[in-house]
Amino acid sequence: MSSSTAVNVSSPNKWIILGTVMFGTFMSTLDSSIVNIALPTIRRELNAGDSVEWIVLCYLLTTTSTLLIMGKLSDWVGRRQLYITGFCVFVLGSLLCGLAWNLWSLVGFRVVQGLGASMIYAVGPAIISDAFSPNERGQALGFMGSVVAAGSSAGPVIGGLLLSKFGWTSIFFVNVPIGIIAIWRAWTIIPESPKVSGQRFDLLGAGLFLIGVTTFLLGLDFGPEPRYGWDNTFVITLLSVGAVLLAFFLIWEMRVPEPMLRLGLFRIWPFTSAILAAFCGFVASGGNLFVIPFFLQQLLGLNPEKAGLVLLAGPLTLSVVAPLGGYLSSRISARWISTAGLLITACGYFAFSFLAADWEWSDVVWRSSLVSLGFGLFQSPNSSSALNAAPLDQRGIASSMIAFMRNLGFVVGIALAAAVWYSTRNRYALAHDVTPETTTAQVFGMHYAYLTMAGLVLTGAILSFLRGKPTPALSPAVTAVPAGSVMSPPAN
Repeated sequence: MSSSTAVNVSSPNKWIILGTVMFGTFMSTLDSSIVNIALPTIRRELNAGDSVEWIVLCYLLTTTSTLLIMGKLSDWVGRRQLYITGFCVFVLGSLLCGLAWNLWSLVGFRVVQGLGASMIYAVGPAIISDAFSPNERGQALGFMGSVVAAGSSAGPVIGGLLLSKFGWTSIFFVNVPIGIIAIWRAWTIIPESPKVSGQRFDLLGAGLFLIGVTTFLLGLDFGPEPRYGWDNTFVITLLSVGAVLLAFFLIWEMRVPEPMLRLGLFRIWPFTSAILAAFCGFVASGGNLFVIPFFLQQLLGLNPEKAGLVLLAGPLTLSVVAPLGGYLSSRISARWISTAGLLITACGYFAFSFLAADWEWSDVVWRSSLVSLGFGLFQSPNSSSALNAAPLDQRGIASSMIAFMRNLGFVVGIALAAAVWYSTRNRYALAHDVTPETTTAQVFGMHYAYLTMAGLVLTGAILSFLRGKPTPALSPAVTAVPAGSVMSPPAN
């Protein structure tokens, strides 16, 4: 079988495979959003205090810092094996979280859960990419985008029901029976994937990346907090150490014969432009997720329940539009539809920059829907374009890179939005002799935060437009084989 044939022919069980991966994605996405609503209860029952934030932070740090490592492992050991292993680890972590006896045991078990989720996130898009032909991948990834939005939307609702009836441990225990079903489905449905054998795993590179990303993200998380600040010695040290370790990681990857991340992947411009455009979009999304709850509750005076209903507008719109974006990607070039989507999203953020303290809830709903409408059109075609451009033997690392950019974008977006909001708010307060907490100062700071988000998305639209016409990149070092076989480099 030729390489091109293997890449361009769909699996006969492609829709069953997609349904299986969608089930797992919904479960892991649901768990990410369901925990947030339980934080006040966990804080009270475990006497956690302000340290309760580590329940969310450790999960985010674990998934983000290990995504690329999991992507490389999937190319090495096979995507099916790593996906099933990820679910086993995720279910074990969920069980242990439900059995946690204090805050720090829960944090430790959340790390275990995050490792499993990292395997699931990293491998899911690659499994779909293997099952579908290039012109069908966008539609398949569109359904995945819809499931991600549905999981995010359903999390607070399901979490609230479980909390009221069974307590906070139920949000973790519910994963166990559902996860066992997901493992069984994955075991019976997902086919063996190509493997790259005969290579050593780059342990030093993986270590540099893991410690570097974790340290850098900790700095980004602590920087916006009032008790630290960007000029705090601890924050500066974290950011500096993280940046240095990541620089050493890149230098090492250029020198080692068998790197964890082949930097040559970024010489494929359609892939690189898609990744950078996604990063810009997710940075803006992270900023919006940070600012909008404060606007709804502090300035508009909505209670948490009504604010949550208003915030549902975005995920619900995304769940409807994402499959449409995937469908159009098989008929319109990703360059055009992704760029158009980001331009719509930029218009939504620009419309948010006119926010005022006398807005009605409906003023937020239509703007949130406009942002999600554009992002739904952008996300699936863009991811499909990136995976189509990646060599077959690097598709696992390419898939994990998309997930990594999403997580990293959210963290950077929160830090950037906080920095812009707080600095402009404080400058306004100083100039007008008012306190930074006054409504006019807060609105002024949020105005510039949303202008920053609009500018980032416009930058992403330019990068998306400049991607050109993608051509699927096939690895010369790997020959495609039928499903169920092991892929190895040719003998010298």
